Amino acid sequence: MSVLMREVTVDDLPAVLRLYGESGVDHEPWTDVAAAEQLFQRLQHYPNYTMWLAVLAASPSQAVGTFSLLIMDALVHSGTPAGVVEGVAVDPDFQGQGIGRQMMQHAIAQCQAAGCYKMSLSTNLKREPAHAFYESLGFEKHGYCFSMPLAVG
Repeated sequence: MSVLMREVTVDDLPAVLRLYGESGVDHEPWTDVAAAEQLFQRLQHYPNYTMWLAVLAASPSQAVGTFSLLIMDALVHSGTPAGVVEGVAVDPDFQGQGIGRQMMQHAIAQCQAAGCYKMSLSTNLKREPAHAFYESLGFEKHGYCFSMPLAVG
């Protein structure tokens, strides 16, 4: 199944939030679209941060996947940037049809065009099918990822 990739607009936020909720990526789905819109406006000012939407090539109004990509500059690795992928979600009704693969190929192409030395992402330990998917794309397990929950508010 072929998809087109385009940048997310504020009008796409309900579809993005739906994808996060239905795919299980977001443990506490957004219910306040206005708050999501305010955050989205802030994100528009982040340099080299893009939210992408996958839409069906045959039906461009139908959103079937999304992810965010940050091209991060750093002084390490001689100043070579790195790509960080976050918020990967594919509509459960369309999983297993090559949409996630096309999304990640798009992310890889964006990172290559930006001269990134690597592209990384993290996925929950329990999401073993996702691990196999990322490995099939050429991702390798690299070290450990540590996280610390912080109190919000």
